[in-house]
Amino acid sequence: MLLDHDRLGLPLRLSLAAIGAVVVLFLLAPIVFIALLSFGSSPWLIFPPPGWTLQWYREMWADPGWLEAMWHSTRVALVVTALSVGLGFITALALVRGSFKGRALLRGFFITPMVLPVVVLAVALYALCLKVGLTGTFTGFVIGHLVIALPFSIITLCNALEGYDFALEEAAMICGATPWQVKWRVTLPALRLSLFAAGVFSFLVSWDEVVVSIFMATPGMETLPVRIWSALRQDLSPVIAAVSTVLIGITLLFMLIAALFKKDDDHGH
Repeated sequence: MLLDHDRLGLPLRLSLAAIGAVVVLFLLAPIVFIALLSFGSSPWLIFPPPGWTLQWYREMWADPGWLEAMWHSTRVALVVTALSVGLGFITALALVRGSFKGRALLRGFFITPMVLPVVVLAVALYALCLKVGLTGTFTGFVIGHLVIALPFSIITLCNALEGYDFALEEAAMICGATPWQVKWRVTLPALRLSLFAAGVFSFLVSWDEVVVSIFMATPGMETLPVRIWSALRQDLSPVIAAVSTVLIGITLLFMLIAALFKKDDDHGH
């Protein structure tokens, strides 16, 4: 009977493995495709490339427009990350440890930007920022990206706090620690992995955001995704593929750092 079960299980495992491999190839194919195009020698996006060159990367780094857009994206993403993690942590504490009524309703309200169509949210943010004069400003970009990134921090940190043993804080207070010392020396170190994950999510959400950024952008203030969008409307230069590959590389780098951080944390426990 066990032998028959094994015979039936082997084809099933092989089928699942084949399906998984096809799905992975389907997801990775566009990424590999654009990366190969960024090294092609043709001045147009032709595949397969007739030759290989680093010319488009040199043009990208030599173009002040691309560098300025990259700098704007980095500045906005870093500020959004700091604010998202800080506000997300405070909000998560209130939602998990608070005893007020309507916590579930409030928690649902905070994740509304995740389920609301992005274009609707972008139009609303544009109208608000236009009313108060923040369109095309650094502050306006931060506010717009923060609205989208904050739910990721709140969800991540709420889940972490729900599995957190608050008896550790009580033990620290019994030993004479102040509430501030408890949060700084006990709570934050215990949640460091979740805080880091919330930061990674927030940075990547801001770094890759294009719809809200298109509405907020001006000629003097545009992020890298907006610059890519504008370039696509003008031509199909392989420089766009080079910039896209850089975006992909930075995203993969953050994912690798997150994986290594989690691995070290697991070994520490």
